[in-house]
Amino acid sequence: MSFSFDLSGRKALVTGASSGLGARFGRILAGSGAQVALAARRKEKLEALAGEIGNAACPISMDVVHESQIIAGFDAAESAFGTIDTVIANAGIDGAGMATEMPEAEIEQTLNVNLKGAILTAREGAKRMMAAGVTKGRIVMIASITAFEPSPGLVAYSASKAGVIQAARSMAREWARRGISINTISPGYIRTEINADWFETEPGKKQISRFPRKRLMEEQGLDAMLLFLCSDAAEFVTGTDFVLDDGQTL
Repeated sequence: MSFSFDLSGRKALVTGASSGLGARFGRILAGSGAQVALAARRKEKLEALAGEIGNAACPISMDVVHESQIIAGFDAAESAFGTIDTVIANAGIDGAGMATEMPEAEIEQTLNVNLKGAILTAREGAKRMMAAGVTKGRIVMIASITAFEPSPGLVAYSASKAGVIQAARSMAREWARRGISINTISPGYIRTEINADWFETEPGKKQISRFPRKRLMEEQGLDAMLLFLCSDAAEFVTGTDFVLDDGQTL
């Protein structure tokens, strides 16, 4: 049996698509044949990205903290492309701060965006797939190596990402007989809009120096796994976390 990561015919929705990994995911999925709804709060950046991608993409305003906006976003995506059968729950914020100093509001916001938002996005996609009789649904949730590595200064963030992994496993079990595969990717440290300033500081540079390969990952390091998990080749993969970290946790 041969496998292909050709996503022609797939209709995807990517959250957090206005920059960083989400923007790359949108480009990669569209480049592999999928139609992609690009969802985030910053509509102007989404419009620029959609213009770059072309007719295979549409920009959608969405704040994943609010279920009403998620529902409206899926409605807009379906109006553009039809039933969404591939969901990338990527929206997130860094939530940096020492546990004793981080304001309650920032802890709450980090958990709301990274964990609650991911769960609401995944379940809305799953509801619609099940209602439409989709038999090869794909959901990918973006977690982090901080989910299982002690991460001082990232207590709320790491807790939210650990929650994403366990939520995905539990939802995978709930939907195992409904034709929906849900998995997580736990990336290592990649220079993005969220962390770029940190890695220019002396402590940030020291952190990089402690990695076995003394480098940050490149965004393209996630491409192949993303395409695999969204493709028909991933038929027998669900409830699994994939660590892609360039050996940073070794």
